[in-house]
Amino acid sequence: MTISNEKVVTLVYQLKVDNSEGDVVETVKEDKPFVFLYGAGLMLPKFEENLSGLKAGDDFEFTLKCEDAYGKATEEAVMDLPKNIFEVEGKIEDGLLKEGNVIPMQNNEGQKFNGVVVEVADETVKMDFNHPLAGDDLHFTGQIKEVRDATKEELEHGHVH
Repeated sequence: MTISNEKVVTLVYQLKVDNSEGDVVETVKEDKPFVFLYGAGLMLPKFEENLSGLKAGDDFEFTLKCEDAYGKATEEAVMDLPKNIFEVEGKIEDGLLKEGNVIPMQNNEGQKFNGVVVEVADETVKMDFNHPLAGDDLHFTGQIKEVRDATKEELEHGHVH
């Protein structure tokens, strides 16, 4: 069975930034493989494109240019927020607003995302909401472990159960 739409794909991989010689940023091993529903729109399109047609036991190696991954880092994603939005019951948790801290946030539509504290001023906090891998080319090496048909329930829900 080959990878195509409506298939559940199980794989292991190593992700490096920039190229095959770059720093390792993630390793997914056989004891906790990565499992996803191919074609459900949850993965980077070029990531899926590079896996199309592979089958269990196949090895893969490819690089996604940053434009095909998380894009370039932008200044628009760095913004000053009022310090008081970090208060809970009138207080800011000790150590929360330290440069480099990653803080889970949510926008007005309920979407969750992380921001990195860049700078703390008297009244504001400069936060960077670029994806941590924005601006990086992503180099994947790995192996397909299993390919199976998605269940009716998985297709209805758009993710693996």
